Amino acid sequence: MLVPLSWLQTYAAFPNDIALLSATLDDLGLVVESIERIGEGLEDICCAKVLDIQPIDGADKVREITVDAGDGPLGIVCGAWNFAVGDVVPLAPVGAVLPGGFAIAKRKMRGVTSNGMLCSAREIGLGADTGGLMLLTDLEGATPGRNVAELLGITADVVFELTAEGNRPDAWSIVGVAKDLSARLGLDFQIPTLCDSVSEQDVASPLHTASVITPSLCSHLTVTRARNIAVGSSPAWLERRLTLAGMRPISNVVDASNYVMLELGQPTHAYDFVKVAGAHLGVRTAHPSEQISTLDGVTRTLGNPGRGLGDSATDLVIVDGDDTVIGIAGLMGGASTEIDASTTELLLEAACFDAMTIARTSKKLGLRSEASSRFERGVDPELATVASRRFFEVLTLSCPDLVVEAPSVVAHGEVGSRTVITASTERFGRLLGITLSGEEISNLLHPLGFSVDGVDDALEITVPSNRPDIRSMPFGIADVAEEIVRTYGYARLERRFPSWPTPGSLTHAQRLRRQLRDVLCGLGVDEVWTPTLVDVSDAVAIGLGSRAQVTLANPLAEQEAALRSSLLPGMLSAFAYNADRRNEAARFFEIGTAFTHPTATTTPRMTRAGSGGTDEAALPQERTLLCVSLRGETDDAASAVATFTQLHRSLRLSDVELVQPLDRVDISPALMAGAHPTRSAAIRCTSSGVIYGVVGEVSPTVLQDFGLGSERRVGLLMVDVTALEVPGLIGRASLQARPISKFPSSDIDLAFTLSSDVPAGALREVLRAAASELCQSVELFDVYRGQGVPDGSRSLAFSLRFASLERTLTDAEVGAARANCISAAADLGAVLR
Repeated sequence: MLVPLSWLQTYAAFPNDIALLSATLDDLGLVVESIERIGEGLEDICCAKVLDIQPIDGADKVREITVDAGDGPLGIVCGAWNFAVGDVVPLAPVGAVLPGGFAIAKRKMRGVTSNGMLCSAREIGLGADTGGLMLLTDLEGATPGRNVAELLGITADVVFELTAEGNRPDAWSIVGVAKDLSARLGLDFQIPTLCDSVSEQDVASPLHTASVITPSLCSHLTVTRARNIAVGSSPAWLERRLTLAGMRPISNVVDASNYVMLELGQPTHAYDFVKVAGAHLGVRTAHPSEQISTLDGVTRTLGNPGRGLGDSATDLVIVDGDDTVIGIAGLMGGASTEIDASTTELLLEAACFDAMTIARTSKKLGLRSEASSRFERGVDPELATVASRRFFEVLTLSCPDLVVEAPSVVAHGEVGSRTVITASTERFGRLLGITLSGEEISNLLHPLGFSVDGVDDALEITVPSNRPDIRSMPFGIADVAEEIVRTYGYARLERRFPSWPTPGSLTHAQRLRRQLRDVLCGLGVDEVWTPTLVDVSDAVAIGLGSRAQVTLANPLAEQEAALRSSLLPGMLSAFAYNADRRNEAARFFEIGTAFTHPTATTTPRMTRAGSGGTDEAALPQERTLLCVSLRGETDDAASAVATFTQLHRSLRLSDVELVQPLDRVDISPALMAGAHPTRSAAIRCTSSGVIYGVVGEVSPTVLQDFGLGSERRVGLLMVDVTALEVPGLIGRASLQARPISKFPSSDIDLAFTLSSDVPAGALREVLRAAASELCQSVELFDVYRGQGVPDGSRSLAFSLRFASLERTLTDAEVGAARANCISAAADLGAVLR
């Protein structure tokens, strides 16, 4: 927001100390992004009439110009070509200093002496045009020697570019900034009167009417009729203020509306009275697919849901007596009722609309305006009538015969009561670290519009209507404390070191991810970071349908049009990038987030949405995954299983089994997408039944799609880190120490022939259950297929260890346990070899 100092000084006696004002604004939370000094360096710039133009021998880019600046002919060398003999242009004579500190001296160019410089608008700080000299020929009074600043009516000024936070709607106006600044500096604040009086005509029964059909979305609507309008230009000083504040003067009616919006923060809109059917303005929600042609000449469709979260197709519109849409509330008026040169009567609308409704409509339509920027932050519901009076006060300056019908017609919606905060001075003291009396607090808050009653032990603070950001009790106490200290001054607070009741520490999720990184880096796997925004075709290449993808409404590039639904495509692209640079043996891992469209999952994230949070909206599912891809010379599914074994031991994962085939288990597509159909298995927790990963290899077809060929296998480990973070979901081994037997242990090896359809893990669990409590471990150490083993079967060799904490086991005890294991394995279909 651009705030001219000259405009601020009409409300209070602010000093010309720019450094003080800038520091004060920063301390108030109104951050000064930049300071522009207007009109400085123009004291010596004068008008010069071009008398003659002559070429210079040997020069094709500059010419010798003879001008008259009031003291006779003067020779200047100039490179501009956009003027002719008889034109009047700005001249910086020798000794002048242009804005930016550039001093003009007598110089010789191509053997010709230049006695000054003819200037463009940019060179003297009056515009951005660099196409040639600034032409003053058509301006009245542009005589040789006259000061350019005087000719243009320019006075020195300073413009602050401020950034007000979104929760400070009161600061989105010149008056709001002036109030804050005057309160801090202890200056008297007053809004000046612009004209002596506005001619009003009392009307018992106005011809115009107003209505609010959606009271929850429009708390106030003021409609005022005015006659004897003469559309023309605004006063020069008003146009200059608008220009300095970043708005282009258009006409006196539009300028008056813009002036009031910038000054008070209340947008208004004027309609041509003759063009409004039934002399009626009403507020309602748009019907589905209802259309309007707005002032910018674009036909816009309303009443349909947008892509935004919680958009319920609610658009507020302004309608006439025939219920025809003539404006989009809070955004832009319609072309059908536009003010033009023939307008002699108008209807002025000033209202307070629901902030979130305006924000959603603005986002959906891609239509941003100065009015919407203020409405979506919250407009004072009691300001509409004041703003209407100010509008006609401004318009009277250019329309002295203006007549306003009084009183205005007002339609009310749902208006809430003012917020009242009750707290003691001691409570504010604990929050701020300073001791202030009730009278001191009142003196600090009163200039901001707050009223303070009661005694120190129970202050009752009534919040002004222009501060919707102040919450109700009990949270509003902190908000009011912030207003107190803003006016008091943060710089005046005593510096203290913060103290914390507990030291900081890593969360469970952070510790888990660090542990994963430590193990994998120790195994020689490099961590990578691949893009979150990916090509839509990436998911299709690994077997994920487009339905699972979350696509962007306005992607920056076609190759970044969707959120990734798996980490594998990015990993394979990284392999391809390295392979192109002859780094074939790469081993990567990444811990990142994958997204699934809410329609493609049974467990979407639900959140509150809509006006007041009464609706529910489904958000994409987000899961943190670990993807390990191994493309070394000897890497394959065995390498991936070995990697998982190390993670399994480090994380103390228990009750783990590998389940095949993948198409027969209930597993997340984000985990199994791209995995080899027969050389991969799902990782399942037997105690909870949760499948939280896949281990094996990448499908050769997928490798070829990513340009990696099929001559080298790629081991794959995909783990759902989000599932590991949930306490108790995945079985973990006990941290309790197990005693070690001081007696000798006995090992036996058993080899069984078992059908390939039965998982090795199932046989392992059968052996563990059949062995006595003396069995310490059951480990698979060999798998064999070949001669001596029937087709469709394989040989599985297990090592069983037995030991007792109390004695040395006898051969009979070990033999009995062995027999039990063989018998139990036979029940599973396993044959002892």
